[in-house]
Amino acid sequence: MADACEFIVDECDAGQRLDVFLTRRSGLTRARIQRLIEDGRVLANGHPQKPRHAVVPGERIRLEVPSAAPLALAPEAIPLEILYEDDDLVVLNKPAGMVVHPGAGRTTGTLVHALLAHCEKLPGIGGVERPGIVHRLDRDTSGVLVVAKSETAHQSLSAQFKGRIVRKRYLALVHGEIRGEAGRIEAAIGRSEHDRKRMGVRIAGGREARTAYRVVRRLSGMTLVDLGLETGRTHQIRVHLAHIGHPVVGDQTYGGRRERQPSAPGTPRADRQMLHAWRLSFRHPRTDRWLEFTAPVPADFRESVGPGLDDLLAGC
Repeated sequence: MADACEFIVDECDAGQRLDVFLTRRSGLTRARIQRLIEDGRVLANGHPQKPRHAVVPGERIRLEVPSAAPLALAPEAIPLEILYEDDDLVVLNKPAGMVVHPGAGRTTGTLVHALLAHCEKLPGIGGVERPGIVHRLDRDTSGVLVVAKSETAHQSLSAQFKGRIVRKRYLALVHGEIRGEAGRIEAAIGRSEHDRKRMGVRIAGGREARTAYRVVRRLSGMTLVDLGLETGRTHQIRVHLAHIGHPVVGDQTYGGRRERQPSAPGTPRADRQMLHAWRLSFRHPRTDRWLEFTAPVPADFRESVGPGLDDLLAGC
């Protein structure tokens, strides 16, 4: 079964890309619209078109949205630390070690499986493969994450992430003592030419990436830093910190020789990359109210940094 609707192109819409036109008219995300176009579920005056097709006045656009396919994913009653929830979204503190959505090598025990048990109406929101997911954290990164509970919320939050309205702050424990009290890393990031599973700083062919940082506490051979993402590239913080010679402690992918060597006496052992999504701010998709959420600093960070961490962060 599928729901179908039609739109007539107005003079003011003339020249828009088909995918942009339908995104604005339908309330669906652009990525969703593009998938529907590719699947042949969009017709312009009775004919399939490409997403880049420029619409013309009077053109009749038919959009067919299939009913959500039965999920092959089984809900799992995995405990979640909920920071906030309403009819539109849920904000939670993801623990280190939890994968956000199913993928190669991980078909159970993900955040999506837990969310399907927690939210009855989640299936189909934003697509069946990653229902409700508008951003992600790496498996070993802990911290605050927002999930959409409606298609409207999914579209709004996705647009806020894409438009860089969302503000993201992280805490990282890095190797070495960073010079200066604050700085900004500007280096384009792209896929590694030698390992497609890794990202790296690219002189050519990368996408712009900017990360601001501030030193929170200096430790013996390590530095605790507060970071603000100005762009949202894959593995951005880990790649940027490794690029300036201060990789994240415990990062087996970008830590280089530092992670292959035995830890110095007295250095806390890191069982995961010491990166925590500390704070997330955005506009509520329905009320437009500015919201800010902070995820409690996990125990492994506190053990590594020592007492007084809350006082250090109070003024941030």
